[in-house]
Amino acid sequence: MEQEKLNKHYLEYDIFLKRARKDFDNRYKVEEFKPNADLSDFQLIKTLGAGSFGRVVLVKHKTKGDKLYAMKCMDKFHIVKSKQVAHTMYEIRVLDAVRFDFVINLDFFFKDNVYLFIVMPFINGGEMFSHLRNMKKFDETLSKFYAAQVILAFEYLHFLGMVYRDLKPENILIDKDGYLKVTDLGFAKKIDDQRTYTLCGTPEYLAPEIILSQGYNKSVDWWAIGVLIFEMSAGYPPFYAKDPMKIYEKIVSGKFTCPQHFSKALRDLVANILQVDRTKRYGILKNGSKDVKGHEWFKSVDFDQILRRRVKPSFKPKVRDAGDTSNFDYYDEEPFRTSSKEEFAEEFAEIKIPTK
Repeated sequence: MEQEKLNKHYLEYDIFLKRARKDFDNRYKVEEFKPNADLSDFQLIKTLGAGSFGRVVLVKHKTKGDKLYAMKCMDKFHIVKSKQVAHTMYEIRVLDAVRFDFVINLDFFFKDNVYLFIVMPFINGGEMFSHLRNMKKFDETLSKFYAAQVILAFEYLHFLGMVYRDLKPENILIDKDGYLKVTDLGFAKKIDDQRTYTLCGTPEYLAPEIILSQGYNKSVDWWAIGVLIFEMSAGYPPFYAKDPMKIYEKIVSGKFTCPQHFSKALRDLVANILQVDRTKRYGILKNGSKDVKGHEWFKSVDFDQILRRRVKPSFKPKVRDAGDTSNFDYYDEEPFRTSSKEEFAEEFAEIKIPTK
């Protein structure tokens, strides 16, 4: 990207971020949780995913036309048992406040006697992880395209005072147009200029300072971007072993080997982001993200055009129609658990059960 264009992008994006921060703060500071839907408002179509938290179901709002959503149904019993009440309420508050094209957001939320429900846009292209596994690796042009969007998303989150902390291909969805959304804000935390010490994230993507309990901030997200760029381009992460402790040892040592097919510019960028010494790590130096976005590897990338979704992706997921779920695994359908009285009413008193 030519320097003049890049400078213009920085100026315009900075203005955008300042407006976005004001909008986020207004939403985030609202004290009362106000549910804006009810389970009876939705037609349940198909299970998209399942886990210890509950499951994600493809749904259609009965009065919102043909638009489809992904509804995360979280069993309150499991939330309380795993001591994740505050964590879950925080995630809902953040999802409700963020508004950025490359970050997932909340459309509806509510509860019934048994579950909490978070309803988000349905991104039918599936996870980046699945496509990376099928394609073995991405060429550098596609890796740049995806990396640029993640960088823009993280600049947005960081400007809000948030650190994301859970970047990995499984947490990136690709839409029918080939653009992405960073999803699962469960580990996101608003720390502003403070440090945090929580050990969380995926082993292969943990920054050295997390492993060493040194206290950290947005530095860990830039490290994770370096890991993602490497994994997208290589097909495997830079630090890998069957034993997590071995992974941690490799990360702390900072030693990795790039595949022979990596271009010279890609090798240089990855080496400068995956720096154990934070005083040398790109993304958090004096010039901030400019060191990364202005790097030679991104020379052909127009961040402004990508932000406006005007760049034609070299890959689009195969999607027949808006309701196509072929990019997701198959799950057996199970009935919702029911209860005649509200479970854990005190723990989730902030969210009222909608009345009709």
